[in-house]
Amino acid sequence: MKPWVLLDTAAIPGSTEVLRLLQRGSEFSIQLGHNELMNSRLSGSEEALADLACARIGARAGARLLVGGLGMGFTLAAALVALRPDAEVVVAELVPQVVSWARGPLAAICGPGPDDPRVRLRQDDVARVIRERPLAYDAILLDVDNGPDGLTRPANDRLYDGEGLAAALAALRPGGVLAVWSAAPDGSFTQRLRRIGFAVEEVGVRANGKGGGARHTIWLATRPLRATSSARRSA
Repeated sequence: MKPWVLLDTAAIPGSTEVLRLLQRGSEFSIQLGHNELMNSRLSGSEEALADLACARIGARAGARLLVGGLGMGFTLAAALVALRPDAEVVVAELVPQVVSWARGPLAAICGPGPDDPRVRLRQDDVARVIRERPLAYDAILLDVDNGPDGLTRPANDRLYDGEGLAAALAALRPGGVLAVWSAAPDGSFTQRLRRIGFAVEEVGVRANGKGGGARHTIWLATRPLRATSSARRSA
C-alpha cells in the first residue's frame, strides 16, 4: 500500500492543534493529530447533512444557508445541487489554508462550489457569524468537529452549549433548520436541543452513503413556526 504523503499543515486559530492535509494516490485525508476529520473516499454523511436540511427548506424562494466549515466541500456541493438559483450560501471557514486547499490540491474533489455565484466565503468563526443578527438563515449546517464538542478547538464548545444553541435558534427564521453532523450519537445533546425549544429529529447515516461505512449521526433541529415560551426565554 502506498504511504501517506504530507502535503501541507495549517494552524487552527485559538488552538495549539494543527491540521494536516495528506495524500495517498488519489485519496486525500485531513487529520487532526491521530484523528481523521475527513477522507475523500467517505463523503456520504457530509452530503446527507445538506440533503436532509435542504429537503426541508430548499424549495423556499431566496433561501439563505450558513455552512460552518468548508472541509473538502462535500456538504457545500450537495447544498448547491438542492437549492434554487436565487439561494445564498454563506460558508464560514476559520482556517484560511482550508480554502486554499479547496482551490488547489483538492480542487478536483471540491469542484466549482467555492466559486459558485451563490456562495459567499468568509474567513470567520461560525459561532460569531451565527450571533451577528437574528432571523438571518433558513438553515445552519455545522460540521466543524467530530460531534457536539470542541474537538478541533475548545472554543467550539460554545456552538453546542445552551447559550450557543439559543443563538442558533435566534438566527434561524421560523421553520428553519439547524443540522449538526456527528461521528456518534449523543443523547444529552438531543435533550439540550429540545430544552432550548427545537423540534428534534436524529437521523443515522452511513459514512459512504449507500456504499455503507461507519454509522454517523445528523441532528435536524427545527425552529417552530411560533416560538414556545421556554424557547423565547432561552433565546
